[in-house]
Amino acid sequence: MKKTLFGAALALSLGFAVPAMAATSVAIGISGWTGFAPLTLAKVAGIFEKHGLDVTLKKVPQATRPLAIASGDLQCAATTVETWLVWNANGVAAKQIFQLDKSYGADGIVARADIKTVTDLKGKRVAASAPGTSPFFMLAWVLAKSGLTTKDVTVVNLEPDAAAQAFLAGQNDAAVSYEPYLSAVRDKPDQGHILATTLDYPMVLDTVGCTPAFLDAHPDAAKALADSYFEALDMIKASPDKANALMGADVKQSAAEFADSAKYLLWADKDDNKKFFNDEFQSFSKTAGDLLLQMGLIKSAPDVSTLADTRFVN
Repeated sequence: MKKTLFGAALALSLGFAVPAMAATSVAIGISGWTGFAPLTLAKVAGIFEKHGLDVTLKKVPQATRPLAIASGDLQCAATTVETWLVWNANGVAAKQIFQLDKSYGADGIVARADIKTVTDLKGKRVAASAPGTSPFFMLAWVLAKSGLTTKDVTVVNLEPDAAAQAFLAGQNDAAVSYEPYLSAVRDKPDQGHILATTLDYPMVLDTVGCTPAFLDAHPDAAKALADSYFEALDMIKASPDKANALMGADVKQSAAEFADSAKYLLWADKDDNKKFFNDEFQSFSKTAGDLLLQMGLIKSAPDVSTLADTRFVN
């Protein structure tokens, strides 16, 4: 220890810089979903760097995110709780470490004017992401509540932004999308209307998860990821205009447009995280697992106790 201190002192006295501790590198797979924006804020505002992290945020479609994790291209990802169930069931091991957000109207199904109810979707063409993604699961969830399944509709596989754009271009009878793309339809009532959202069906809960290998090798970095996210939420509260401008720029929105999108969801602070993992996480995972079994996307009910590592939010 004395040698180390002596060496550092000598280096300073001779005018040499002392090398800083190397930042831990981590690649996180995300999308342009508004709920993930605090991660973007933590990146562009230097919060990750402050916490000793060298974070790369990669925009990877939800359907291919598990492949990127399995290949080692990603160490962590942001996605919905039920999607982690599918990934784990299909051999992509990961543990959820903190909750990002809960959708309150930010995810939804848009439909043409003549489609008044969910049951009216029967026999119609509905744009939604592929099976194993959040939009597809939302479609299945909403249909199930009305006694239907995805076999009762023709699913056209389009990502949320493309689904909304195609709908506005007159294609398909309905589409499943989320903010900020959903607001494009909200602003064009002549094209259609919002048929259902997570206000009616509260079932979109997002978390960040990482591979067991990353968590075992870098527990301090995992804690720093969670702390950086919570600090980004503090920045949003303290400097909303600046934060909204930075987050909006990533999805080509103004600060005001981004704030309008964000009002349809709730970001989860540390207290929210503790409550979530102590109760709602278990009950939702069980319900979601039952539906995924019925859909044939998983072959056995998940062991919920293996799906999360909550030490980083406690």
